[in-house]
Amino acid sequence: MFALQYSELGPPDVLTVGEAEEPHAGPGEIRIAVRAVGVTPADHKLRSGAFPEELRLKLALPHIPGIDAAGVVDEIGEGVTGVAVGDAVFGVVGFTRFGGAAAEFAVLAAWAAKPDALSWEEAGGAAGNAETATRALNLLGVTKGTTLLIEGAAGGVGTATVQLAAARGATVIGTAREANHTFLAGLGATPTTYGPGLAERVAALAPGGVDAVLDAAGSGSLPDLVALAGDPKRVVSVADMGAHEHGVHLTWGGSGDAPGHEGLAVAAALAAEGRFRVPLHEVFPLAEAAKAHEVSAAGHVRGKIVLTVP
Repeated sequence: MFALQYSELGPPDVLTVGEAEEPHAGPGEIRIAVRAVGVTPADHKLRSGAFPEELRLKLALPHIPGIDAAGVVDEIGEGVTGVAVGDAVFGVVGFTRFGGAAAEFAVLAAWAAKPDALSWEEAGGAAGNAETATRALNLLGVTKGTTLLIEGAAGGVGTATVQLAAARGATVIGTAREANHTFLAGLGATPTTYGPGLAERVAALAPGGVDAVLDAAGSGSLPDLVALAGDPKRVVSVADMGAHEHGVHLTWGGSGDAPGHEGLAVAAALAAEGRFRVPLHEVFPLAEAAKAHEVSAAGHVRGKIVLTVP
């Protein structure tokens, strides 16, 4: 098959599209012919060597990036029920693979039926964010009546978390640049700006305080977020590798936390009802993956970056 891959860590130009060995669905897995694949901050951080050394040492080269994708089922592993060859689905790869979705074929460990309400590009960028958002919401115990603050609410994980938290009945306050405030309000969050004075702005919006905080930005604001929450145990980060230095729990796909796979089906059902969407920051063909990684690394991404697969 063809696949996006790199044989050494480095800048975006180490990415090439070339031949790779076809994967096959194992027990409990399915294989899809990929139509679209998401680009996450983890992709460019892993490729550049920005992840901690213990993670980089587990990375087998050459490596195919991509953790979430959408496509058509073409192979079903042992023990899998409820899905058939030819079905349109979106899902995530197994966390231990660190990727593998940016290819002609990809093996998924968790998936849901693609709703007609989502295009291939939207579905390709949905699963990773829905899983991460669900995992974070579960860790924070977000439910009806919770007041949740999301730092970096306009990004991929942030936009998914806003919608999934609102669907649980939570009140959501989200930080973003002022240019994104109308956008965030349309997703169900009360927007505010980030940076100095955040505590005062949040206090005006939530006089009773916030119950939980999600750091989806990794911008170095954890001390302020902990102070706002009143307890580091009420803060979860999905983006700051130094979270433990502030007593904050860092959750990522391989952290050992219970995965939020159930969030895929929830997102699909909400999308079918018109209550969940995947804002697309930019869509690139697979051959322009290096440019997509550059855009992702530059930050200020609103929604999801997606690659289309021929």
